Amino acid sequence: MAELESPLLGGNHGQRRIVSDLEGDLHEEGLRWGMMVRGFLGEFRSESKRLWHIAGPAIFTAICQFSLGALTQTFVGQIGELELAAFSVENSVIAGLAFGVMLGMGSALETLCGQAFGAGQIRLLGIYMQRSWIILVTTACIMMPIYVWSPPILVFFGETAEISRAAGKFALWMIPQLFAYALNFPIQKFLQAQRKVMVMALISAAVLIIHAFFSWLLILKLGWGLVGAAIMLNTSWWLIIGAQLLYIFITKSDGAWNGFSWLAFADLWGFVKLSLGSAVMLCLEFWYLMVLIVITGRLPNPLVPVDAISVCMNIDGWDAMIALGFNAAISVRVSNELGAGNARLAKFSVVVVSVTSMAIGVVAMVLVLVTRDYFPHLFTSSSAVAAETTDLAILLGVTVLLNSLQPVLSGVAVGAGWQWLVAYINIACYYLVGLPAGILLGFTAHLGVTGIWSGMIGGICLQTVMLIIITCITNWSREAEQAGSRVKQWGGSLHEDDQSP
Repeated sequence: MAELESPLLGGNHGQRRIVSDLEGDLHEEGLRWGMMVRGFLGEFRSESKRLWHIAGPAIFTAICQFSLGALTQTFVGQIGELELAAFSVENSVIAGLAFGVMLGMGSALETLCGQAFGAGQIRLLGIYMQRSWIILVTTACIMMPIYVWSPPILVFFGETAEISRAAGKFALWMIPQLFAYALNFPIQKFLQAQRKVMVMALISAAVLIIHAFFSWLLILKLGWGLVGAAIMLNTSWWLIIGAQLLYIFITKSDGAWNGFSWLAFADLWGFVKLSLGSAVMLCLEFWYLMVLIVITGRLPNPLVPVDAISVCMNIDGWDAMIALGFNAAISVRVSNELGAGNARLAKFSVVVVSVTSMAIGVVAMVLVLVTRDYFPHLFTSSSAVAAETTDLAILLGVTVLLNSLQPVLSGVAVGAGWQWLVAYINIACYYLVGLPAGILLGFTAHLGVTGIWSGMIGGICLQTVMLIIITCITNWSREAEQAGSRVKQWGGSLHEDDQSP
């Protein structure tokens, strides 16, 4: 046996050498994997810092601005069930419609301003913002009749006459907010593209403090009710706009603002088409859960279910502001990197923000489920509404989890300029699948508001899966090339002298 072992394996010595070589190979492979993992984690941390630098202040800004309405609703909920329903319907349906349209059309700037900033075309940002103002103010004028004729519109869609009259009266007081939206969202996208999010955060925080005190004073202490709510909401939104404009006009925003220019009226139709794509995409998302309140209004004895859904949407709205902050951050990161031609960094940013947002969504869902017996009492003095809200908490938790990722993927779409593609996906998933399923479960299966909401959650799941697939199969190098072409198409080739007012 020794003679056979010697030429083939070198005996025990040969076996030890082979084992040693294998151990050496495994050690080297382990070192390579360790270096890869450390490199990935290091790059993940670096990208997380870049994202949080934008997302942190953006989340804080979104929460502060959302809290203007949410705090007002909390004060109004202490007055009575009808007042709460009227405010909730106006804020969620009428103002929600306007919010979705204005935010959507203003989001065209996330694509254009972000990619222009990434390509170094700073002076174009001010021109883009002025074009967006022209389009959004015109849109606000077109939408104003919806506020004026809101009672018959709400009745047509199934809301009770009592709630519709009260909500319609409140809507007339809220027309100034409509035009505030038209100016505010282009300003926000203009500042976000330059990563000047801390300015917006500080302004929003200061206004929220003012709003909280005077809302309590007017609504509860002085007893002005819904009139006091309208006065403070309008005033607070216009304070935000005034402060942001003051900052831009004084600092010139590092060269992004060079005064008013006739170039704002150039290429308006092309700008309108991109704005409409953004509006359709985001409106279909905002209106989806807004429709939940309208459909719930068609149930027997709808006052309590409508109030309960409104409380849940309030909670979901606060959580959505976190996702909206990540939406803004990833939109800026993707558009900046694509504009600069960095396809790999744009793709990696998507991975980092998706993981981060989902982790926060899990925490938020657990928090909702743990506090489901307590949080409803913060929003209503009605025990019936509180009990109904507690029963809906599981569905709220699932919605919160899904909404932690879905807006992030929409932000990727805006940053890359896929607005129309996502709009078609939203139509299919939300309105051809989710909404019919909700109506079927709610009314045909007699599951009420639980069935309506469950069916609509199915639409959100389907849309999220489709966006994940599209994001995974995207050719990011080609997207970077298209971003460069888009900057040139929208004025990137203009000489600086031609852009002066």
